[in-house]
Amino acid sequence: MTTVFIISAPSGSGKSTLVDELRRVVEGLDFSISYTTRPPRGSERNRKEYFFVPRAEFDAMVVRDEFLEHADVFGLGHCYGTHRRFLEEAERTGHDLLLDIDVQGAAQIQKKISDAVSIFVLPPTYEQLAWRLKNRGTDSEAVIDRRLDTARREIENYEKYDYILVNDRLEESVDVLRAIVLSERARRSGRSLTEEDQAETAIAERCRLNNIRERIQPILESFRNARKTQA
Repeated sequence: MTTVFIISAPSGSGKSTLVDELRRVVEGLDFSISYTTRPPRGSERNRKEYFFVPRAEFDAMVVRDEFLEHADVFGLGHCYGTHRRFLEEAERTGHDLLLDIDVQGAAQIQKKISDAVSIFVLPPTYEQLAWRLKNRGTDSEAVIDRRLDTARREIENYEKYDYILVNDRLEESVDVLRAIVLSERARRSGRSLTEEDQAETAIAERCRLNNIRERIQPILESFRNARKTQA
């Protein structure tokens, strides 16, 4: 049975790198490449990072109900969507499906697929997120400010996710993501858990929402303080 894993995070949190590394270390995990109406940035290639399509084509796909979810992200007039065929292909091959989507898309998926596993990635602090966005050199100051404002709103949705992952060290974060995927697979398999399964579950459980609330409070506070400062 196919399990859908949702990963969401504010732009600049390192989510794309985490997804790439997770796919490298976990087998049987398909990835959905999103459709978008925005133009490519930098070295991005069509059908690699995204399917880049004109707005008219995207709107036609919406009318034909081809998307599992779709949204206008960041308030820039650019739409993103997850095509249904990726889930159908994962179900056909017996693989699980990994979705890299924003909080709007995640909410739509959770309504349609109630047993989807949701993971929210947090940066260590607001200040580190701002530094990452500025130093990757792909956006103007106006776009960066808009992304940071969106991030402040997005993190308020953290309670809607099953797991919260603080991405402060890449290698450790990848290990935790791997543990979440493998522990969920083991739990849903119905078989008796091995010692390895139990070890992976112990790692994953530390990131369960109810088990990580205390750790993430300083991070959430850094975002709230930034909002007060800029108000």
